[in-house]
Amino acid sequence: MARAADNDPPRRFDGQGRAASNGPVNDAGAARPTLTIVIPALNEEQSIGSIVERCLAAAPVLAADCGLSRVDIVVVSDGSTDRTAAIARGFEPRIRVIEFPRNRGYGAAIQEGWRTVGGDLLSFLDADGTCDPAHLGPMCRKAVEGTSVVLGNRMHGDSAMPFVRRVGNTLFAWLLGYLSSERVKDTASGMRVVRRDALPLLLPLPDGLHFTPAMSAVCMVHEDLTIAEIDMPYREREGRSKLRVVRDGFRFLGSILAAAAIFRPRRLALPLIALLAAVALWFAWEPVSLYARERRIEERHIYELLVVSVLGAVASLLFCATHLMEHLTAAAHQRLARYEAGTDRMASRGTFRVFAVVSVAAAVASVAFASPGIAEFFGSRTTTVHWSRFALASLATVVAAQFVVTAVLLRFVRALDRKVAALRGSE
Repeated sequence: MARAADNDPPRRFDGQGRAASNGPVNDAGAARPTLTIVIPALNEEQSIGSIVERCLAAAPVLAADCGLSRVDIVVVSDGSTDRTAAIARGFEPRIRVIEFPRNRGYGAAIQEGWRTVGGDLLSFLDADGTCDPAHLGPMCRKAVEGTSVVLGNRMHGDSAMPFVRRVGNTLFAWLLGYLSSERVKDTASGMRVVRRDALPLLLPLPDGLHFTPAMSAVCMVHEDLTIAEIDMPYREREGRSKLRVVRDGFRFLGSILAAAAIFRPRRLALPLIALLAAVALWFAWEPVSLYARERRIEERHIYELLVVSVLGAVASLLFCATHLMEHLTAAAHQRLARYEAGTDRMASRGTFRVFAVVSVAAAVASVAFASPGIAEFFGSRTTTVHWSRFALASLATVVAAQFVVTAVLLRFVRALDRKVAALRGSE
């Protein structure tokens, strides 16, 4: 369980570097924002003292330049077994120290610091000395202007980021850009500022090192959140890095794909649907060409058409499931009406209705086409009608059933959304 190393509150700084009282206001009478800087640290005895001193020196400047009422500095020792916590405690009561008895993870340390101290602007920076806290200033100003998450960008010419990590960041940035239609250069920056009112839309976030790419991914794919980058200096860390390129790289990838699957599932689903359709067309080419030329299908083509039926059914199921998932996500964030009325959607109501009608019509036509064989089978338990008719009828019927079920579920989602809105309006 986390504990504060001392019950004394952290020292707060006003614009002139003096201790500030709670709740000062600006000239317009509105409360000025507060900033919390969390420093997660795991066995960082070589650098923790230096980074705390730099934060303390930057705090009054940040308060003055950004119009902050106070700046709180929190060190979270994430199960450190060296002198990290002891060194940090030497700065009390100017800072607050939280100690985890065992390692809980980079993200868990940051979130515990935010929960313990609060603040209108929530920030963090790595304890390894790679980031300069003075550069929180322009990031805070951007957040005060309304940006949900502001990243410190390390991906520039003057950065000392190692080559392997630079390549990994570039790949993750490209992937996230494709999944979200937004663009950032540094998806895993270890220094950023978050508006408190944006935090509920970002949660839940993971406890591990993939906390940062997960936050970037959610912010970029969530239409109610905004993200910006500001170049910052970056130098080689002090001490040994905790990052494991392969293991943590897969975690970073998983967090990005998970966010896309929740908020923008079509970005993952549409390429897969297109691939399934392409493979199905490849298998269907020979039997369809033969039928077009000679009005017949050979027995050996049964395998190709069975594969086409399976792939077609899976592609249809994936389309319907993705369409439903996007509606559920919009309803969960109370923006279903805005989603359906906008252009950033997988298919409009009219388009989906056309697909459903065409599928049902195709199913009816296919069953009618195969009806002589069906009647013959129920009469004599055998049939002379060619098997291809049954394969076509089966595929059309399955696809039609999927669209009908999806349409029913969409009506349920809309009704539930209206019910929730009515309940909220009556509170």
